[in-house]
Amino acid sequence: MALTAPSEIAQRHLTLFENKHVLLAGELEDNFAQQLLPHASQVSVFTTHHGYASQMANTDVKVHEGAEYVGESSVDLVLFYWPKSKAEADFLLAMLTHRLGANVDWVVVGENRSGVKSIEKRFAPYGQVIKQDSARRCSLYHGQCTSPAASFNLADWFHDYPLQVESQSLTVRALPGVFSHKSLDDGTALLLKHLPNMHGDVIDVGCGAGVIGSVILATHPSCTVTCVDVNHLAVASTQATLTANGLKGSVFASDMLGAVSGQQFDAIISNPPFHEGLETFYQATESLLESAPRYLRRHGQLVIVANSFLRYPPIIEKGLGQCDTLAKTRRFAVYHAQKAR
Repeated sequence: MALTAPSEIAQRHLTLFENKHVLLAGELEDNFAQQLLPHASQVSVFTTHHGYASQMANTDVKVHEGAEYVGESSVDLVLFYWPKSKAEADFLLAMLTHRLGANVDWVVVGENRSGVKSIEKRFAPYGQVIKQDSARRCSLYHGQCTSPAASFNLADWFHDYPLQVESQSLTVRALPGVFSHKSLDDGTALLLKHLPNMHGDVIDVGCGAGVIGSVILATHPSCTVTCVDVNHLAVASTQATLTANGLKGSVFASDMLGAVSGQQFDAIISNPPFHEGLETFYQATESLLESAPRYLRRHGQLVIVANSFLRYPPIIEKGLGQCDTLAKTRRFAVYHAQKAR
């Protein structure tokens, strides 16, 4: 696995990690943690990304995954990869400084376009970090936590906003870094406006804050809904949204349909992601569309909303024989297909 640019700049400073218990956290995308094993006394990672945790599961690196870090507090140094969302960065900084405590060294790396240059200001409540290096349009900062966050309560970090669908008034609850964190996005709004009739077992893939799954449960109470997302912050948000609205569904972490292998559904519905980190990324969604027929029962439906410029209809047609466009705007399109047999 090739190193990302932030890891390459960290690699230039291996002496910082010598004989330290290092915890990597943030926007983790490569195997630099493994490369630190010969240098550090112990290496562990904390990730909210189930897919990354699965990739690292069979290594000598200790992996902690979830919406909250509940691992060891005996960490000497945090190697923090700046996330694409500043709100998520604030969330992680508060959590990790509180859980790990004072006198822990921090090395922060990230691409300049990601907003990493704001780390000096954002880290100020906890200590001081100073820029030490820059290369490949990335920056590296080094410092120490001297005043960790006095408390951290996950419940305090949810942002709530109202959602009105037909006669249903719902509350959406979302953690930082989750898609549609502050308000309903235009793509999901278009899909909900043109949602076909649902029945039976439905799976919402890439559930985010649980908007689609919650609307289906509220407007089609006979449906059984499963919500999956690769991001543990999204899983926690969806569960909170369901609870806030008195709805019941199954929610768990899954890399697309990976965790429901062998199961079949009456409908697969999704507002699938096409951004991974700072880069455009289509492979996960294309894999979902290609595998969807195996997960659909006879006459099962596939419903997705996507950016209009993405070439998804040919992939859907190849697997299901047809692809109808239920709605289209300048930016988004809602596609629908049904399994014949």
